Amino acid sequence: MKALIIDGYVDEPACLGVPPYFSPYPRYIAGALRERGLSEKDIHYLTIDTLRENLPGARELIEKTELLIIIAGMTVPGKYLRASPITPGEIEAIFRAAGGVKVIGGPIRLGFSSEGGRAAKSTEGGINLEGAMLVRMDVESFIYDLFEDGTGRSGSLYPGLKAPDAVEHRFRTTAEIGRWGSKGAFLIRQHPDFPYCMCELETYRGCGRQVHCSFCTEPFYGDSDYRPVEEVISEVSSLYSHGARYFRIGRQPDLFSYYGKDTGGPVPKPSPAVIERLYRGIRNSAPDLSVLQMDNANPITLAAYPEESEQILKTIIKYHTAGDVAAFGMESADPKVIAANSLKATSEEVFEAIKLVNKFGAVRGANGLPEILPGINFVHGLMGESKKTFQLNYDFLKCVLDSGLLLRRINVRQVMAFPGTPMYGKDEAARKHKKLFLDYKERVRKSIDLPMLRRVVPDGTVLRDVMCEVAEKGVTFGRQLGSYPLLVGIPASLPLRKFVDITVTGHGMRSITGIPYPLPINTASSSLIRELPGLGKKTADSIIAGVPYTDREDFLKRVHEGDKLLRFIEI
Repeated sequence: MKALIIDGYVDEPACLGVPPYFSPYPRYIAGALRERGLSEKDIHYLTIDTLRENLPGARELIEKTELLIIIAGMTVPGKYLRASPITPGEIEAIFRAAGGVKVIGGPIRLGFSSEGGRAAKSTEGGINLEGAMLVRMDVESFIYDLFEDGTGRSGSLYPGLKAPDAVEHRFRTTAEIGRWGSKGAFLIRQHPDFPYCMCELETYRGCGRQVHCSFCTEPFYGDSDYRPVEEVISEVSSLYSHGARYFRIGRQPDLFSYYGKDTGGPVPKPSPAVIERLYRGIRNSAPDLSVLQMDNANPITLAAYPEESEQILKTIIKYHTAGDVAAFGMESADPKVIAANSLKATSEEVFEAIKLVNKFGAVRGANGLPEILPGINFVHGLMGESKKTFQLNYDFLKCVLDSGLLLRRINVRQVMAFPGTPMYGKDEAARKHKKLFLDYKERVRKSIDLPMLRRVVPDGTVLRDVMCEVAEKGVTFGRQLGSYPLLVGIPASLPLRKFVDITVTGHGMRSITGIPYPLPINTASSSLIRELPGLGKKTADSIIAGVPYTDREDFLKRVHEGDKLLRFIEI
């Protein structure tokens, strides 16, 4: 039997799978297929972007495969550098061309929406699935259960498979993904970004809070379901053996609450010892990893349990790689919005969490970025929102900026409401405040993001291992592989999929400009030389006119204040 997994990408509150990030979904499915007897060579994997390239044989593979699985679903809005999630039209076209058993799963089971501020539509009502089965719970367990246990076809046209409508929809168990995660690790070699893809790791899913945020889809997975530490480490070991070197502990709503204990507080009490075992085990099983970073953290956890959170931060800094981000779902600084939507923390509590992370994480690390910084997520269009909400959110950010604290990123978006959440059908504020939202967002970008970015990576900062990803009109755009990497624009045409160190020379609202470090002054283009930090037009013109230089002494003799530039160049 041949199986084809098409990755249409996922983006959830606690899981990212848009290149270069590689979500657990396809890996778990591949592991389930292996456990059902399929060989690695019979399990094929394609991303939707790969399909768009019309590669030879791709259409034939779709037509002839006996089991086709599409993974899809964006339950939070996002913009991506070089990847585009699958569209409803593409789903329909693929299923029309497919001839075997067709299955679609992932967060798309909850519905789909094109952007923030728009309520999601039902998948079954909005997409012609052409006879495909929409999996209403976990797609990996559905695929596993789709196979007969050697008892015949049960109405399926394909030997060994049940009829899809005869298969129960259920959630998988942690024991199952403990097996499937390791068995499916081989799939990373079929990822188009391999070896430069970030493996999203799951520690648990589901939410440990008693009352949930009005818009969040994570509660649909139930209570927190912790994976055993040893099974996470085993999966990392398997991925590492297949060439994985980039890891993000991202599939959980709050890493600090991994194996937390309910002690009657607002959230579970953290277990620093468990997280130390996790990080130490990952490092031991993947000793030469290139990146180990995290994603989500609940600010109320850090505010309510500062001593335990301090221990966890020290563990993370001991074992991770620099440039890490603890993404805080703040959502709003407006007390009325917080109360109406059962949000996690007050603005005062979030501020305390920001201070705690800065206390230990603001020191600059080996790759040029601070060790670990907070990120802040704001969601607009929630119940109870008024014009005052926008000012309160802005005032909070201004307070953080004026306090000298660092934020790695500020995510400002409008709510995407899904059926089954308290927000569904109550998103009129998103439409009513659309223009206000856009004006406010621009104000945040100019007055908060820009000065904050200048503080996080000042001119002259050297960032290591920036991967060149996209070239456009003489500018190469690259990023360090990491949890929330900075976009760097380099005014030169550089080879793609290659790494370069860069010197930061300028700042946008959400990105920076940089030049190769050290800059080969005798061969560099005039546009790169003009970007050297601290140069005026006259000095730049003088340097360009003086090329070539015989050595450093020659450069110092002929360039006024050339000693300030020596650390950025090579001769």
